Amino acid sequence: MHPSAMETVWQRMERTADALRKNNMEATCVKTAQDVVPVVRSLLHPGDVVSNGGSVSLAETGVMDLLRSGEYRFLDREGLSGDELGRVYRDAFSADAYFASANAVTDAGEIFNVDGNGNRVAAIAFGPKKVILVVGCNKLVADLHEAETRLETLAAPANTKRLSCATPCRETGVCAHCHSPARVCCTYTVQRFQRQKGRIHVILVAEPLGF
Repeated sequence: MHPSAMETVWQRMERTADALRKNNMEATCVKTAQDVVPVVRSLLHPGDVVSNGGSVSLAETGVMDLLRSGEYRFLDREGLSGDELGRVYRDAFSADAYFASANAVTDAGEIFNVDGNGNRVAAIAFGPKKVILVVGCNKLVADLHEAETRLETLAAPANTKRLSCATPCRETGVCAHCHSPARVCCTYTVQRFQRQKGRIHVILVAEPLGF
């Protein structure tokens, strides 16, 4: 990345971080994906109960490897289904820390997320003592209108391909506001303010991550 472009991205990240702090959330800016794990380690204690929502960004930054390292009590949903999966979803509400990303973060420090099952947005909104979101610079948007446009033309179609969902957007690349049973954009949430100061901690990364 050209130094001037890097500076522009970094300045925007810092403005967004300031906006998040004004909304009673914590924010840390880092330059690369490799910088994320050290920040995460500083936010956890050995033996903490940790869980996560589905996120490509967590895998790309090494956070998933850290959660599975044995240093923490990881509520791992990998390979589960049915009642077992449902139990992990519910147990996550009592976790010490919950990890996810965001579909978008606005210049005003609003966190925009859309979910299929709803477990991820539910845990971000309430339950876990701490929520840690890893967000690449590609997910910074001006406002909620741009956030929804980003979802419908990029994030949702990309995720339906990743998850092999039988939805129109998987084929066309654009949201059709469908009624498919496999629809991934069912529940929309916006975190505009956090009553419990610092419960949500956003790690902003000056590299594109996820969708």
